[in-house]
Amino acid sequence: MTDTRHIRNFVIIAHIDHGKSTLADRMLELTGTVERRKMRAQFLDMNPLEREKGITIKMQPVRMIWRMPNHAEIPNPKSQIPNKSQDPNSENSKRLEFGACNLEFADSKQEFVLNLIDTPGHADFSYEVSRSLAAVEGAILLVDATQGVQAQTLANLYLAQQEGLTIIPVVNKIDLPSSEKEKTIEELSALVGCSPNDVYAISAKEGTGVEPLLSAIIEKVPPPKAASDGATPHDMPLRALVFDSKYDPYLGVIAHVRIMDGTLQRGDRIYFMATDTGAEALEVGIFAPARSPGESLQKGEIGYVATGIKEPERVRVGDTITTYGAGTKKQSVTALPGYREVAPVVFASLFPEDQDDYEDMRDALGKLRLEDAAFTFTPEDAGALGRGFRAGFLGLLHMEIVAERLRREYGLELALSRPSVAFRVTWQDADKEAVTIYSASRLPPSNEIAHIAEPWARVEMVLPSRFLGAVTSLVIGAQGVITRAETLAGDRLHVEAEAPLREVIVDFYDRLKSISQGFASFSYTLIGYRAGDLVRLDILVAGEEQAVLGEVMPSARAYDVGRQRLAALKELLPKELFAVALQASVDGRIIARETIPALKKDVTSHMYGGDRTRKMKLWKKQQRGKKWLKETGRVTIPPDVFFKLHRTNV
Repeated sequence: MTDTRHIRNFVIIAHIDHGKSTLADRMLELTGTVERRKMRAQFLDMNPLEREKGITIKMQPVRMIWRMPNHAEIPNPKSQIPNKSQDPNSENSKRLEFGACNLEFADSKQEFVLNLIDTPGHADFSYEVSRSLAAVEGAILLVDATQGVQAQTLANLYLAQQEGLTIIPVVNKIDLPSSEKEKTIEELSALVGCSPNDVYAISAKEGTGVEPLLSAIIEKVPPPKAASDGATPHDMPLRALVFDSKYDPYLGVIAHVRIMDGTLQRGDRIYFMATDTGAEALEVGIFAPARSPGESLQKGEIGYVATGIKEPERVRVGDTITTYGAGTKKQSVTALPGYREVAPVVFASLFPEDQDDYEDMRDALGKLRLEDAAFTFTPEDAGALGRGFRAGFLGLLHMEIVAERLRREYGLELALSRPSVAFRVTWQDADKEAVTIYSASRLPPSNEIAHIAEPWARVEMVLPSRFLGAVTSLVIGAQGVITRAETLAGDRLHVEAEAPLREVIVDFYDRLKSISQGFASFSYTLIGYRAGDLVRLDILVAGEEQAVLGEVMPSARAYDVGRQRLAALKELLPKELFAVALQASVDGRIIARETIPALKKDVTSHMYGGDRTRKMKLWKKQQRGKKWLKETGRVTIPPDVFFKLHRTNV
């Protein structure tokens, strides 16, 4: 059994495409965790989508064994390295202070267990990063020497500081000709609050500097905290934090855990405290990086437990696992703090193209939520589209990944509505409380609404100073305002702005990359709701309102969007035997109209020659029928029309 003092738990955090997965590859090679003949690029990116898109979308833990080189200085396992804390009176209160540590050194033949969690870098998967940070004691902050500090670098650093982790600053890609090594080291050291000598320079691709970095992890990252009151890990009741999970058709829910106290053994009766669910530990093991079964997990280790639970909703991320029996009472175990509830910022409706797949889709969504706790869903009935689910995401990329996983992994054919944000509605009636509306179709009548508030986001951008004017115009065009701009290093600026979330989630990032020639990066966080000049745009077909096509938007855009949507509908809707009116309405007022002409039918085609009055009688009869149909007929819109309209993004 591994001595707890020989365990180091850490993560790699960085902006997207700064080399996290490549650095993890070199660590796997150096520690012999994966044989060289079996290695492939981005080895820990297990999902085919990750390999196709070249990004990490899911955290991945792995256990490595590292024997320090003989020439290296190794900390005595009896020496506890104190966690670096912040000075609240310092001007740089957000920065970590790197102080000197009094280290004792021991025999270099000792082996150390390194539990690494590789994390995503895209802002849409920030919840994956925050969950992994709660399971470790240290973090490698990785920065690309050709790009410098980016927006998500700052966001991840702040998350790590909030958890009180030891930060090891690292500059990557120093082998590239375009590398600005010294400049990036200076920028990163100023950001973290350490000496430039404390910043490690590596090339993850070539392996340069990775071995000293592994030694630095052992020297600087503290081991798991020792048991209190002189108790040993075996004397304390089990407390394991569930930081991730997935579903296996044979083993049920497999919970990824960090053992905070006690020991978890195969065959133990375990108890999930938040959901009040009991189970048996059918299998216990570590990630190497595939699941590797064992007999037990001890305090400080990261691994997994197969529960046999077939209902995904019974296992929640952030829950605490303890054990039955052995003199342990449920009431005597204090649950771990867990995680904050994630707040989705983008919402869309998911519908199976075949309504017979509805139950299969519900089951698939439940299993997918096990692996992606940031994804939420509730049932929804959309009339013509049938039954579906209103789903919440952390961004458009997150939505795209979830939809693609449903198609590939669960074989579902589905359609998505246009993404939207949540609005807060205040009623005219003062006795009614404000409510949050996730879909325009659920809005109350206009005469009952006092005002509609929309979510706003704080946008952080890092860019060369020469693009400040263009970025300012972009923010103003998105109805936002720049609140702060400061110099990071050289000619690079850290710019903060505030803008409506509906403008940020659509194509803000694409436009930012375009105007900055690809040099700018950005991240955003929700900051609250603000009242705006918003209206509900309704679409009427043959005088009947189609709730699923309703949308909340700024009044200035309602006319243009209404015209575009009606034009698309006119092309998609099949013709009827009578003229069909398509109308766009705001607050009960028609602002745009299109007409689908009646389907022509030659009722006299069977007649040859003869008196013309015979044809006129048939034409008049046809006109009376069309008039009656126009007054009483209803248009049934095929579901595929909605699907096609949604795909056009109009």
